[in-house]
Amino acid sequence: MAWRVRSGVLVVGLEGFGADVATAAGIRACHDAGMQVIVVGAGQVGHTVVKSLAETHECTVIDIDEARLEAVSHAYDVRITRGSGTWRETLLEAGVADAGLVLACTSRDEVNLVTAMLARRLSSARTVVRATGMDYLAAWRAGDLDVDLLVSTAFETASAVARTLHVPGARHVDFFAGGEVVVLGVDIREAKPPLFAGRPLRDADLPAASRVVAVVRDGSWIRPTAHEVMRPGDWVIVMASLAAARTWSRLVTGADPVDDVALFGAGRMGTAIARVLLDKGLSVRLIEPDAARARAAAAALDRARVFHATGLDPAFLRRERIGAAGAAVFAGGDDSRNLHAAVLAKVHGVGLTLTVLDDPAAAEVFEAAGVDVTIDPGDETAEKMARFTFDERTHQMAMLGDDRFEVLDITVRPDSRFAHGPVDALPGAGVGAIVRGGTVFFPDGEDELRPGDRVIVLTEPERVPVIEHDL
Repeated sequence: MAWRVRSGVLVVGLEGFGADVATAAGIRACHDAGMQVIVVGAGQVGHTVVKSLAETHECTVIDIDEARLEAVSHAYDVRITRGSGTWRETLLEAGVADAGLVLACTSRDEVNLVTAMLARRLSSARTVVRATGMDYLAAWRAGDLDVDLLVSTAFETASAVARTLHVPGARHVDFFAGGEVVVLGVDIREAKPPLFAGRPLRDADLPAASRVVAVVRDGSWIRPTAHEVMRPGDWVIVMASLAAARTWSRLVTGADPVDDVALFGAGRMGTAIARVLLDKGLSVRLIEPDAARARAAAAALDRARVFHATGLDPAFLRRERIGAAGAAVFAGGDDSRNLHAAVLAKVHGVGLTLTVLDDPAAAEVFEAAGVDVTIDPGDETAEKMARFTFDERTHQMAMLGDDRFEVLDITVRPDSRFAHGPVDALPGAGVGAIVRGGTVFFPDGEDELRPGDRVIVLTEPERVPVIEHDL
């Protein structure tokens, strides 16, 4: 089956696998129940942002496309304003003067930046800006762009690719607590022989320094006890140390982390992925059918081997032994060509294939064709933008399982009613790891929560405000 990868790297601080874009000092979340939020852009990213925020905040959506506005207003309880975020009158009509947060997430970088700057002049709202590429990251990190957070779609997507390659075999990978806690979604049916077949978890030879926090079964999840017996079709969510996560990966696939990647597509997204993978020490072969793009990539990426070729040429795949690559990543921007190339790479022996989607609806087609992982850039971006509304004690968050679950890294308050109680007493949540005094451990059900603990906890989206309140 295909695994849909969701990101969840750090927004507040510099923890996580690879530094996040939030490197400016002093960034804090602006959580407030019922906060007024303005979302500019009702495309895929804006729609996903609204989906995440509409239940707990008063959202107003701005777009110039009336059909998009109607679609989002029919799906969620939001106000709509037709117009451009770059128009002063539109922002005022949408209520920017009273807004706590403005999220500019159209597909045009300059429109988003102008929207944020105008919102700054008209209100005290915090501003979050989407950038499609990585061109504005350096200026924002240097403090030259007056916005609270800039989220690069290309960087977030590239980071999601890198995390997946780091722990192959997982259907979801996220890094928490400075990379010391790995959150894995593991499809135990993929293992040969199947893991835990007919045995309760207490009798399974689980990797040390890990904890199964959830069993996903028939569209819902349970917090397993030691007596839980796995059933056909189950998959599990695990929190583990990096070493234990790699053990889980080997149990499922027999594979070690990937160090050699064939990357198809040298456009903006492909080049961003190549940069991130090269910075993490992976060997990259970059294949691009457009001669000018191939030359530009070769000039910009001196550590990559760049080929002017197509992924649809079997002779090239054989000659360059592409089938021997640890993984193949397809970022050509055309779903039909990516699908053809991914299936052909499988035929030539590539064991792990990842595709960056142009149309999220194509994910099911890739799954049916046997492509291993699909990555949706819009979801990667929306998740990071939505994170800015969380409680300031929440250091990090991630969404997984097609948004059915959220993972939070949150600090326990001294007056929390769950302080000094067992970790499994927290209702509707599964605690998988605790950071205490700078040390990470993976608790059993009888370990207690203490004030000041940072807990890595899995829950459902609708319970996030409750968890933040209770802890």
